[in-house]
Amino acid sequence: METKKSIAIIGGGAAALMFACNIDTRKYNVTIYERNNTVGRKLLVAGNGGFNLTHSEDIEQFVLRYSPSMFLEKPIHSFTSKDLQQWLKGIGINTYVGTSKRIFPIKGIKPIEVLDAILNVLRQKNVNIKTQHLWSGWNMKKELCFIKQKEIVNIKADITVFALGGSSWKITGSDGSWAPYFEEAGIKTLPFQASNCAVKINWGKEFINRVEGKVIKNISIKIDGKEKKGELVITKFGLEGGAIYSLIEPIRMQLDEFERAKVFVDLKPELTTTEIKNKIENRGNKSLQKVLENSLKFNDSKILLLKTILTKEEYTNAVILSRMIKSLPMQITSLAPIDEAISTVGGIARDEVDENFQLKKMPDNFCIGEMLDWDAPTGGYLLQACFSMGYCLSKKLNQ
Repeated sequence: METKKSIAIIGGGAAALMFACNIDTRKYNVTIYERNNTVGRKLLVAGNGGFNLTHSEDIEQFVLRYSPSMFLEKPIHSFTSKDLQQWLKGIGINTYVGTSKRIFPIKGIKPIEVLDAILNVLRQKNVNIKTQHLWSGWNMKKELCFIKQKEIVNIKADITVFALGGSSWKITGSDGSWAPYFEEAGIKTLPFQASNCAVKINWGKEFINRVEGKVIKNISIKIDGKEKKGELVITKFGLEGGAIYSLIEPIRMQLDEFERAKVFVDLKPELTTTEIKNKIENRGNKSLQKVLENSLKFNDSKILLLKTILTKEEYTNAVILSRMIKSLPMQITSLAPIDEAISTVGGIARDEVDENFQLKKMPDNFCIGEMLDWDAPTGGYLLQACFSMGYCLSKKLNQ
């Protein structure tokens, strides 16, 4: 009987768990090495406030949400959001599509129950899980080195699957501390940068005291030809919310080049500049405040936002005000710190791996998940990519 090859999976997040659930354990002896006391901590954190597993968007548009889209086109097409729903159903987790087209476990199913269902699959497949094993590179024999309770443990594996995560949410163990070990081995890594995060705007004290925590709804944001509709949350730090998260990539590029970035907010996307100007100019005896409140349906937060950015002369000039309502400039001075970001870019450079995520310089060593340099917005796209990469790699190695 042919001896089984051994697979060491380093990391216990979404990509690692999906890979382990689908690798053929009749063919391989599989062990997950996790630095924490339990696997799946980041999955549980992601489940706070609603466990957004994936998105129901059409597959062609889905792929375009990633940057660069070509890098993840194959795995996303090979294991789609519909495939993920079917797979979850097969392990007892039914899902539903919300009003935002995001996909969640059905009401009543908690994140820990999703994780338990996955762990049950691993138990049935006899996947070994070793916790409190912090990977610390390779030794001179090219064995994997782990720190376990201050002792060094060396492991020899035929195949290694790295799923070490990015550098956000350090509380879950995802801190990017693994990057120097790859650099020492001649594998190029890119500095980690925040993504899907708040942006800093230097608000005036009086303004932020009145509107901190307020939501600006039904707006559109533009930067460098890219546009996103949605809503924003005004914070003491600056701005948060799905609309700004989706534009972090061009914002980051401007910050890298100019140390400043400028976005333009359309406070009334459904009307043209001319239509807005006509409502302001033809207000009769109504005050400007009443026109904004009644004709344009602006709440106090939108009006205060206009007043804090525009001068009094600009605010009272119908032509300028109309133009600014459609394109209100906001200057961003920085992104939130990495550990406050939902995700990061950077990590293993994309050209270091082949189409199957195998390190070109280290055969039989693979990297999947957020430790690779790619980007995606919130809404289920991050998790879907990790699940897809893990699934596709398992199918490749099962051949």
